[in-house]
Amino acid sequence: MNGVYKVCLVMVLYALALGTAGTLAAKHVVTWDLSSDMNSWAKGKTFKVGDQLVFKYSSGLHSVVELSSEKEYKNCDIGNALDSKSSGSDEFKLTKAGTRYFACGTMGHCDQGMKVQIKTVAGTDSSDQDSSSSTPSSTTSTTSTTSAAGVQSVAYLLLIFALVSTMSLFYVD
Repeated sequence: MNGVYKVCLVMVLYALALGTAGTLAAKHVVTWDLSSDMNSWAKGKTFKVGDQLVFKYSSGLHSVVELSSEKEYKNCDIGNALDSKSSGSDEFKLTKAGTRYFACGTMGHCDQGMKVQIKTVAGTDSSDQDSSSSTPSSTTSTTSTTSAAGVQSVAYLLLIFALVSTMSLFYVD
């Protein structure tokens, strides 16, 4: 009977490891500057609830403003922003499905194309998301996406533990 419990424990740990590996949130690092074609890059990506955007730029030269509507986005109207950040490394968590709009708060930069529209979809299956791609759809974009390495490391450790536990079943009663 003791062996049955061990097998069940190993199966649960293995399932947890596999389940965690499939639900990784992605961290999309955006190099925020005038030379990047953000919308071309964003159109080639799948953004999911739980993912995170990290805008990297020179503090004092740029900022990131979240706009509330498509109209404000198209008109570069930053007067009624939902949020405004200027640290040079600003994070925005994608907490729900829908479209979000971001623009540079520096005068004239949005009009020059320094803005991005992010469409977030519900779901945790990352099989259709290329979370390790660093090649943007535009040659001028320097935006990249990286996976949540910490969560992935835990998943692999759980997988290794499950495999070692399985091996020990053959040597211990």
